[in-house]
Amino acid sequence: MKKEAFSSRKRSFKREECQADLVIIGGGMAGTCCAITAARQGLQVVLVQDRPVLGGNGSSEIRLWILGATSHMGNNNRWAREGGVIDEILLENLYRNPEGNPLILDTILIEMVSNEPGIRLLLNTAMYDLVKSSPDTIESALAFCSQNATEYLLKAPLFVDASGDGSMAFLAGAAFRIGAESADEFDEPFAPDDTYGELLGHSLYFYSKDTGKPVRFVPPSYANREIAKLPRFKSFNLKDHGCRLWWVEYGGRKDTVHESETIKWELWRVIYGIWDHLKNSGEFPEMATHTLEWVGTIPGKRESRRFEGDYMLSQKDLVQQRQFEDAVSFGGWALDLHPADGVYGDLPGCTQWHTKGVYQIPYRIMYSRNLKNLFLAGRIVSSSHVAFGSTRVMATGAHNAQAVAMAAVLCQESKLLPADLLVPSRMKILQNRLIRSGQYIPGLRLSDEAELARQATLLPSSTYRLQGLPMDGPWKSLEFAMAQLLPLTEGEVPGIRVRLKSSKATQLRVSLMGSKRKGNFTPELILAEKEFEIASGESTLLIDFECTIKNSEYYFVAFSANDLVQIKTSNTRLTGLLSVFQKFNKAVATSSRQEPPEGIGMDSFDFWLPERRPDGHNLGFELDRSVQMFSAENLCNGIFRPTSQTNAWAAALDDTEPSIELRWDSEQKIKEIKLFFDSDYDHALESTLMGHPEHVVPFCVQRFSISDHQGNRLAQVRDNHQSCFTLRFDEAVTTQSLKITLEHPSATTPAALFGIVCY
Repeated sequence: MKKEAFSSRKRSFKREECQADLVIIGGGMAGTCCAITAARQGLQVVLVQDRPVLGGNGSSEIRLWILGATSHMGNNNRWAREGGVIDEILLENLYRNPEGNPLILDTILIEMVSNEPGIRLLLNTAMYDLVKSSPDTIESALAFCSQNATEYLLKAPLFVDASGDGSMAFLAGAAFRIGAESADEFDEPFAPDDTYGELLGHSLYFYSKDTGKPVRFVPPSYANREIAKLPRFKSFNLKDHGCRLWWVEYGGRKDTVHESETIKWELWRVIYGIWDHLKNSGEFPEMATHTLEWVGTIPGKRESRRFEGDYMLSQKDLVQQRQFEDAVSFGGWALDLHPADGVYGDLPGCTQWHTKGVYQIPYRIMYSRNLKNLFLAGRIVSSSHVAFGSTRVMATGAHNAQAVAMAAVLCQESKLLPADLLVPSRMKILQNRLIRSGQYIPGLRLSDEAELARQATLLPSSTYRLQGLPMDGPWKSLEFAMAQLLPLTEGEVPGIRVRLKSSKATQLRVSLMGSKRKGNFTPELILAEKEFEIASGESTLLIDFECTIKNSEYYFVAFSANDLVQIKTSNTRLTGLLSVFQKFNKAVATSSRQEPPEGIGMDSFDFWLPERRPDGHNLGFELDRSVQMFSAENLCNGIFRPTSQTNAWAAALDDTEPSIELRWDSEQKIKEIKLFFDSDYDHALESTLMGHPEHVVPFCVQRFSISDHQGNRLAQVRDNHQSCFTLRFDEAVTTQSLKITLEHPSATTPAALFGIVCY
């Protein structure tokens, strides 16, 4: 036993000192992805999380789905899901958890962090103080774990604040802002006035379940029994649950840092008031057998402090899709502001205006302009309130944080500080390392002279040539205008033959459309248009636009809405090919055309949206000449997703053993091989609540092998479901060739690769 006598002096908690290369405060999605990225690059990392699980707003404690530029597939951002570690997490969650159980996501995050030997994870540990070695340099942080009564002294040359409220940056004295800037400061016409409010509030979610027997509910005394009198009550969808209850929001008129507990209590009042109304008002008899399964105890916080970096992102950066020399990430969620009064106001729950495409995010917003060794990650990065309305979402914050981690790696390798990386030569190294790791930066490609695959001769066993797609899919009504996206090369547009079925004679307009900005998927330009007389019954339609195009990129072959007509689709699914419809997703829009009020600085345009699987069939069609869209040369162009072209090689479907061989003129020493697969970056992978129809994306090659020039098998994989596969060797392999042999994902989906990278 242990026995201690009375001490007249105050005792101290146990203290442990931790020395690391990088200390990260905050274990939300940003901090988690930052830690994994840094540790995989060899840094010793301490990750401090004040909760018992990782994931922040995405964890089982709060249960918000992870989204970013794909925006529920409700905007014109095609193939825009974030890359790198956050993509790996979402694909692993799809594989293990297509039902969207938030508890399973918890296990994935904990597993991925604990599998990295370079990460020291401190859960239930809150940072409460720090020490500065000089006015602009952090030396160490102090944190306390309530579960093991231990105080930690955390020392490192570099720190990351991913805490959500910016706890470390605040204590260190960094410049910050709370609330909305005036419209004049950054020339932001969308900046809200005081009637709308300067801050987004918190939300709290609940789950219910049907027990199959009557369940009564006695509300707690603090429940809001007058919920039906709220101004917006009639617009509430009371039968939703989980994060579909995002509109249960409050706190935008409060101090969202120091009054967070007060806000939580008010949200409890609202939640239990809603449930009381459902159970006891008599208006919902079908809820008699339902019970509350879970109510959040921690609200999902949207906004508090934003810290100042060497640049502040603002509205026009996003809307105009400005280019940055220091671009390291991207965004694409709507500029999404919420009225400060939340559920107690009479304004709609949010105001969302989308950009025409994704936008670059510069590195300069990811470190403090005041503290030399402090990075910023998550929702506290340097942006105006309006731009924050888009950058704040979890997948965007996580993608930014991966850039922060790689920047920290470069700083540690060369004994630099964050701002030192702005030198163009260093920034190029950072961008290349990010792209190599799976990060996507719009407009940039991997450009590394040391990379070996680009020096090889590529020998494919076959190449898929697009002559059309079999007309073997279901008939699709033209209730909405439909378009097939086609990556066409400059020159004469090929003739297109489709199969139609009409209930009576009618007319149909077919247009060839394009985007004003290369790489966008907002069709604003009508390049050619034809009007056709359609007979009753089934018929074949030949479309010859008699048009020549100057730019090689994606074009829309668009069929006008006509509910008398159905068009034949295809069961073949093909990398970089999809159909879209002129309609809207009510989760992120209210109309198939965005028409913002005059003078708020947002664009008007039509939404052309894909359908989710198991729908989302391509058009069935025949071309009068084939289109070359899958050249093996794409494998070394340094872009690993569709952009203005497919950027992929695909094998012919009748190739029974598709392969690609890399052959060099002399022997090469290879330490690492990376393969980039098609995990359908167009598909939003909401992590919780929303289910998905598959556990592996149908385009993704699951089975493949890698062999050297002597036929020695270097790797054989049978269950791949990730975008990026990395094979590292303890000792470099010497070979004059590599052969990658793939299996087609299915009989109707050819094997495809976006890239091969060797070092």
